[in-house]
Amino acid sequence: MKFYYNLMSQPSRALHIFLRINKIPAEFISIDLPNGEHLSDEYKAVNKFQKVPCIIDDGWHLSESVAIFRYLMETNPSIPEHWYPKDPRARARVDEYLEWQHNNTRLGCGIFFQITKNIGPFSFKTPDGEKPALPIFELLTEMTMEHFENNWLADDNKKFLASDEISFADLLAICEIEQARAADYDPFKERPKLRAWYERVKMAMNPFCEIAIEQAVRM
Repeated sequence: MKFYYNLMSQPSRALHIFLRINKIPAEFISIDLPNGEHLSDEYKAVNKFQKVPCIIDDGWHLSESVAIFRYLMETNPSIPEHWYPKDPRARARVDEYLEWQHNNTRLGCGIFFQITKNIGPFSFKTPDGEKPALPIFELLTEMTMEHFENNWLADDNKKFLASDEISFADLLAICEIEQARAADYDPFKERPKLRAWYERVKMAMNPFCEIAIEQAVRM
């Protein structure tokens, strides 16, 4: 299996860590996003949407991080079940976050990072070439972190987002929150539950989490 990724991409980073921690055999192929490699005709033959991450498994192409994750769970029976439980209700709790995050942690943290850092050929700028005002995007991120603290982490009897065991929901979430932190946003201010959850997730996934984050920061 070939895995196409870039560690600046939050979903790429999540799958990179997931593959490493579960020792799933793959050829890791880094795509140069800042220089537009994903927009080339060559890469379009790999992924018609011209984004990362994606995989090619025995000539079969698949994009979108959540779809890739679910495919890996179905095709690698040795992966521990806690990542995506078989019990319908336990699995639904993981899926609940996987669906919620698209317009929340992913949207808020991702856009805040893009606006702040102006990454890539399609960076966000005003007509005069200046960065747009940040308050609206910071407010969006703040609202997301409030929901995260007060809803997803409301149950003190749960160590992780879906249960007492780590799942792919936690992995996607920490990668998104790290993106906002890379833009000098502090998600932990007056959010002790979020900080405690963050430390538990990092501890459960190290050293792979630290390595991926450090490599992304150096890019």
